Amino acid sequence: MRQSIYIVAPLVGLMALGACSQSGEAEVNRAIQEAASVDDSNINDIFMSVADPAESVAYFSRSLTQNPQSLELRRGLATSYTRGQRQSEAVTAWEEVVAHPDVTNEDRISLAGAYIRANRWDDAEVTLDSVPPTHETFERYRLEAVIADGNEEWDKADSFYEIALGLTTQRAGVLNNWGFSKLTRGDYAEAERLFTDAVRADPGMFTAKNNLVLARGAQRNYELPVVPMTQIERAQLLHTMALTAIKQSDVSTGRGLLEDAIATHPRHFEEAVRALRALNDGSAVN
Repeated sequence: MRQSIYIVAPLVGLMALGACSQSGEAEVNRAIQEAASVDDSNINDIFMSVADPAESVAYFSRSLTQNPQSLELRRGLATSYTRGQRQSEAVTAWEEVVAHPDVTNEDRISLAGAYIRANRWDDAEVTLDSVPPTHETFERYRLEAVIADGNEEWDKADSFYEIALGLTTQRAGVLNNWGFSKLTRGDYAEAERLFTDAVRADPGMFTAKNNLVLARGAQRNYELPVVPMTQIERAQLLHTMALTAIKQSDVSTGRGLLEDAIATHPRHFEEAVRALRALNDGSAVN
């Protein structure tokens, strides 16, 4: 009896070892699949964010021929068209994303953004209206503000810009857009304040600096603002200020600003030279 026990024990051990071997093999296979999935995801992220847009389009288009039902690949293709500023193709790609059964509200917001970039404002508004009001994100309110601006619904625009500001740490872009909205309405003092805040949030944002000069010039304040600027930027801002002055019939001031811009620029400043020549010849200056 004791002998049979000794015979059975090794058999049980071998069976257990076999079971462990099968279990281990399954774990290895699962780990390989998960690693492959992670690698694919990382590759997709790289192509969606830092790769050349044309290469990204080629990659996602090729991948979709192998896996046409993949929502992630469709998002990647749409994002790549957007990054490459291929607006009509981006719209089509985002529409295909939104038609997918697993579409998210963020996808709908991305489609609305594509419509805006393609100048399809009504479609953008309809698409945003399809997103539940409980879905509150920075991008949603940024686009809502832009659409309200386009509809000249100023109170709504101000409200949406304010909400968007509260939902991001990257405030400069929102402040600049809000300032430009105020500039188009003729509220130059408020536009100046918002552009100043934008430059404070991002001292390297030249667009905000240029808009700030436009806002000051519209108030016939032809002094450059005290903001960080390179020598080239200073020359460009003087040029902007000069054109603003000339358009407001302050021609002598504009001429002086153009001369300052030419003298300030470290190289030949063709635009300012051409504008000054046209002014001295009595031609129109644009």
